[in-house]
Amino acid sequence: MELDYTFWTFLVRWLHVLSGFMWIGLLWYFNFVQGPSMPEIPDDQKPAISKVIAPRALFWFRWAALSTIVFGLILAYMSGYIEEALALGLMDNSAKHASIGFGMWMGLIMAFNVWFIIWPKQKIALGIVEADADAKPAAARMAFLASRTNTMLSIPMLFAMVSAQNIY
Repeated sequence: MELDYTFWTFLVRWLHVLSGFMWIGLLWYFNFVQGPSMPEIPDDQKPAISKVIAPRALFWFRWAALSTIVFGLILAYMSGYIEEALALGLMDNSAKHASIGFGMWMGLIMAFNVWFIIWPKQKIALGIVEADADAKPAAARMAFLASRTNTMLSIPMLFAMVSAQNIY
């Protein structure tokens, strides 16, 4: 079998989708399972979440976010529409490029939140980095708000990505 353009675009698309499943799956886990469950967990068991589960989940969360973005941008480049999509279809009046571009921009904003708001604030909240006691609740609140923002952005982002591939 010759490894041609079709194979490489398939592989990159598959890695993009696989990474995206992990990223959004963990995002929804944090927002719909772990977060709402925390008040029900006895205080003596909470260190298992903050010292073991959350750091590991956040590791996969942030790297899944980055790999989703990288593979998505590579795929858009390989498919020949990266500029048109990032310009939201304004360069060629393409509804498909507008849709996929909207999804790309939502993904870029969400990845920015992961790497520059959620992860730095979670490091403080979880005690991974040194911070005074007053900083931890404020950091946890900021991480929570950025994560909820990402959860809300994920819905139109997913709609735009799926519709761009299936409607147009």
